[in-house]
Amino acid sequence: MAPAVGSKSDDDQLQSTGRQENQGAYVCGINDLKLRPYKLPESLRPEQVRVRIKAVGICGSDVHYLKYLKVGAYEVKEPMVIGHESAGVVEEVGSQVRHLAPGDRVALEPGVPCWKCSFCREGLYNLCPDMAFFATPPVHGSLADQVVHPAELCYKLPDGVSLEEGAMCEPLSVGVHACRRAQVSPETRVLIIGGGAIGLVTMLVARAFGSPRIIVADTHSERLTSAKEMGADETVLVSRNPEEMEKEIEEIRKKMGGPIDVSCDCVGSTKSLTTCLEITRSAGRVCVVGMRETDMTLPIITAISR
Repeated sequence: MAPAVGSKSDDDQLQSTGRQENQGAYVCGINDLKLRPYKLPESLRPEQVRVRIKAVGICGSDVHYLKYLKVGAYEVKEPMVIGHESAGVVEEVGSQVRHLAPGDRVALEPGVPCWKCSFCREGLYNLCPDMAFFATPPVHGSLADQVVHPAELCYKLPDGVSLEEGAMCEPLSVGVHACRRAQVSPETRVLIIGGGAIGLVTMLVARAFGSPRIIVADTHSERLTSAKEMGADETVLVSRNPEEMEKEIEEIRKKMGGPIDVSCDCVGSTKSLTTCLEITRSAGRVCVVGMRETDMTLPIITAISR
């Protein structure tokens, strides 16, 4: 039998607001996902809004929690609502909320910082040590009928952006952050290792930032087909075998047709990051995006010297 996590009675989860009972999708054990009542606050704080969720993306972390009950150091010990890529429609606003009104369509930023620490005061609120992030134990996520969230972390969607596209703002922001950190520009040739969802949005953002040439490498040919259809100039099928790396680097360099200014590792493995460190030109930039392996052995002296 697959292990289960601690449980609370359904009575403890019931809404007491008089509204229709709120439901959430809970990870209750390995490969055990259940719809259960999800209790919301009886009343909003002045700065909060209540949002009816209409679209939620399924992230790799959601799948990992469902399959293993863990992602890195975070472990599901009690039933937890999953989901953090979300958009919906505002149903109620707190007394101090002025920029949103019931009926507004919004994308939700999933991380709620403290707003008081030195990182928050510097504008680096993503590094807040007290961050409460959707679907990161013990914080519940957004794959539910409704959630309550700070209004300032709900962003009104333009009329031309669908709710499904609004839900994709969160993974898209990963690509934006990566390309900003790597200083991608119209003079930047970019290699992206990893053609999954994050690799593809990073590719799209790199193109939007003006990159004239982008290569995507992956171990799955179907992902490379998608990358090509979405605008990659070239693709390279690679393996997981470290002994193949030298040959793969040669092929990537040949297809790039010039120095590789930026490499984005959207996998997070020893082989993918080593490839980036070896192939990027001196004074170039390597951006680590993926987080597959916790510990790696890397050619750090080679990287430092270049």
